[in-house]
Amino acid sequence: MPFNDHFSRQSRAYADYRPTYPRALIEFLASASAGRQLVWDCGTGSGQAATLLASSFDRVYATDASAQQIANASPLDRVDYAVASSSASGLPDHSCDLVTVAQAAHWFDLPAFYAEVRRVLRPRGVIAMWCYVAVETDSALLNDCLHEFQYGRVEPYWPPGRELVDARYETLPFLFERIATPSFQMTAQWTRDGLLGYISSWSAVARCRDVECVDPLPALAADVATLWPNADEVREVRWPVYLLVGRV
Repeated sequence: MPFNDHFSRQSRAYADYRPTYPRALIEFLASASAGRQLVWDCGTGSGQAATLLASSFDRVYATDASAQQIANASPLDRVDYAVASSSASGLPDHSCDLVTVAQAAHWFDLPAFYAEVRRVLRPRGVIAMWCYVAVETDSALLNDCLHEFQYGRVEPYWPPGRELVDARYETLPFLFERIATPSFQMTAQWTRDGLLGYISSWSAVARCRDVECVDPLPALAADVATLWPNADEVREVRWPVYLLVGRV
């Protein structure tokens, strides 16, 4: 299956503005894993999850099919980055305690990926996949503005697979013994420019520019400015995390 590259062109924005996952999520995954020697973080992007996993595992093998994403990944001891597909990690058989996929499984050839997961995980090893959908703030009007942009203005430009995220992974096939999970939420403290920078990393925004030859962000920025007039004001933004965890 060919690799559909949705992020290489905006990989710098992805590295700069994508939010950090909650440490409690990483601690939960470490506690669910029978061992802590090696975790494969597949579809690592610029390493948002990989760098956190390094605090709980001896080694993190972080891969992405995009060489540009790996080039912008955050270097860290105990994290080894590599360009590799989700179906061909390059890892030895039964070498991993945990496989993680953060905000990427909806782009994968899932049957091929699941076959690779079963090959590389040790007996009773754990796989965890999660996603987040829409950013939320304490302003209902701002939330409505962002919702209209995501599901109105750039809705036609989301690539196939995004519908799995909109369904909060409830329709994503998951062929493993399920493990019950607590609820998690990501939070960030951002200025207005931080929020707009995050939105600039969306694949739908890049494709909108390509198709229409118009950047949709300035109009959004003007609308957001009316609801967030002080550009230096820091506000909390948040995303619920939707998580699938299981054992082989």
